[in-house]
Amino acid sequence: MESNILLESGTNELEILEFTLGGNRYGINVAKIREILSYQPVTPIPHANPSVEGIFMPREVMITVINLKSCIGIPESEDEQKGLFIITNFNKLNVAFHVDEVLGIHRVSWQSIIKPDSTINNDTGVATGVVKLQDNLIVILDFERIVTDISPETGLKISDVEEYQGRERKEVPILIAEDSPFLSKMITDCLKKAGYTKMIVTANGQEAWDRVCKFKEEGTLDDMVHCVITDIEMPLMDGHRLTKLMKTDEELKHIPLIIFSSLVNEEMRRKGEQLGADAQLTKPEIGDLVKTIDRLIEGSRGSRELEVLE
Repeated sequence: MESNILLESGTNELEILEFTLGGNRYGINVAKIREILSYQPVTPIPHANPSVEGIFMPREVMITVINLKSCIGIPESEDEQKGLFIITNFNKLNVAFHVDEVLGIHRVSWQSIIKPDSTINNDTGVATGVVKLQDNLIVILDFERIVTDISPETGLKISDVEEYQGRERKEVPILIAEDSPFLSKMITDCLKKAGYTKMIVTANGQEAWDRVCKFKEEGTLDDMVHCVITDIEMPLMDGHRLTKLMKTDEELKHIPLIIFSSLVNEEMRRKGEQLGADAQLTKPEIGDLVKTIDRLIEGSRGSRELEVLE
């Protein structure tokens, strides 16, 4: 699959691949996609999750194939030996999702994506947003949640922060921007276990930016925010746009900012570096997140002490 749309970093835009399942329209962020292949036979795995069709090995790389209809409760058609495989890469995993048809790629602003309310996106929901394109409603699916539900060991592991238990870091306020309620709770639970109990949790980059601007106006910024952790994919304002706004503001750029996202691959890492992110980690690395916060907070404190001495 090739995209002829080149997105500048920090513009708050994304590309959505539109595809169908049982006649319904869904979307996935193009940044997650490696390629699209025609259906090909797979090798079933004994005792695998019912949504796992099996494995195949294009170009000597073994890839798990997930039946997306099964995951979201759409009845299977009589002939499932058709369709396409959307090959994705996120959270350091290569996974193929079996879909019916690909309709095209659309460039949209994160501001155009509507966050589903609690009637649609409860604790078990897998919709991260809805966007209207050419009079059609496209549901953007939470592919990370789908994979984690099938294989929990691929998600965040609270056990990775057990070595930090008993510490106290309550004097360090952290601002978090994460749109998934499921992941937001996992991140905050892990940070609390590591001693970071003073957190402000927001649902997207816009909410986080509004909070930062409010603290700046009130003159309480350095008391209220010592570190920012942001996802990339979020409605209204994504993490790259939030990073760009903070790192181009003279009063804000000293605050350590960590991009913590399933999308941190080589290309995304370059974008984050260009925008000034202090660190970038992929979602399973919750233990590394705590180590990175520790390191950046200590570095930030040292810089502040030098400023005071000067």
